[in-house]
Formats: sequence, structure tokens, C-alpha cells
Amino acid sequence: MRMLNPPTIRPPFARYAHGVEVSPGARLVVTSGQLGIAADESVPEGARAQADLCFANCAAILAEAGMGAADVIRINAYVTDRAHMAGYMAARDAWLAGVERLPASTLVIVSGFTRAEFLVEVEVTAAKESG
Repeated sequence: MRMLNPPTIRPPFARYAHGVEVSPGARLVVTSGQLGIAADESVPEGARAQADLCFANCAAILAEAGMGAADVIRINAYVTDRAHMAGYMAARDAWLAGVERLPASTLVIVSGFTRAEFLVEVEVTAAKESG
């Protein structure tokens, strides 16, 4: 798999790639959107804490398939306000620390989630070569 960042377009705004090419025959894992809620039903305050939990949940799902952050090819994230972008981006960058081939990424501001205390939702797609 390789990052696609054509020199003819503006470089990415942050730590992500404009595109990722997946090798033929790679296994794919797609997560549902993960909210900042723990197994004990607690919801931390603040976008950074919720985003950290979202990424921890994604990591647990990927681990079940023998994958990790380095295998992620796409991140879709949603925040409820522009003010939450910095906290989300800090969590994303921390989760991707040490990852060389960055995933494609989209961040969208939405009007809300199923419960008012949720500030962030994250879903990932990962691919790993078979064998």
C-alpha cells in the first residue's frame, strides 16, 4: 500500500494522505463509527478525551483482526463544532505517531449525535496484505 499525494495539488492540511492505494488481495476491515463512550458507559468531557477513546475503540476492533493504526487507509471523523477540531486532530496525530504511511482522512462538522454529550465520532478502514 502507498500514499498518493500528487505534486500537482496542494499538500494535505495535516497528518494524512490525499489517497491510499491498496494492494490487490488485501484484507479489509471497516469499523462502525465509534463514539467517546467507555465500556462502563462513562463519557469523558472534552473533544480530546472523547477522540482518544474513539481511537482506542477503533484500535481494539482492529486488534481483533490482527491490525493496528499502521494498517489504517482511511479515517472519517465527525465533530459537533469547529472548536472541537483541535482536540480531535491532537488525538488523531497522537494515535498515528510513528505511522509512516498515513491514511486518507476526512473531518466533517455535524449538528449532533444521538446524545448531546457526544462531541466526536470516528470510523476507520484498514487493509493488510494477506499472507
